[in-house]
Amino acid sequence: MKLESQKKTVNKSSKELYDLLTNVENFKQFMPSSIEKFEADENSFLFALKGMPEIRLVLKEKEPFNKIVLAAASSKLPFTLTTKIDELSDSQSSVQLFFEGDFNPMMAMMLKGPLSKFIDTLSDSMGNL
Repeated sequence: MKLESQKKTVNKSSKELYDLLTNVENFKQFMPSSIEKFEADENSFLFALKGMPEIRLVLKEKEPFNKIVLAAASSKLPFTLTTKIDELSDSQSSVQLFFEGDFNPMMAMMLKGPLSKFIDTLSDSMGNL
């Protein structure tokens, strides 16, 4: 299953946005209001939303100022969340999120709506920086 957010303009340079997003603790400020739990360490964070199981995302790949890939720590729900950053000017960049998961068709059908809403919320929050 593949999902993507709309591209959002952020009033930060690509370096500033990249630095902000590679510190995984900062993802707490982008989470939906339905968040019930958030814990972070140096390279990963765990979160739980109302009615959803806890999910741990691990920083898997970093391409300075352009791309950040987070991957699910559990093989039960294998997926990645990729953040792409494009520099627009010295003080503006754009951000877009890409979700890619390997789920059976029934699981994909159940998760598509909540996951679409989740990545849209993250993207909207980043756009409000």
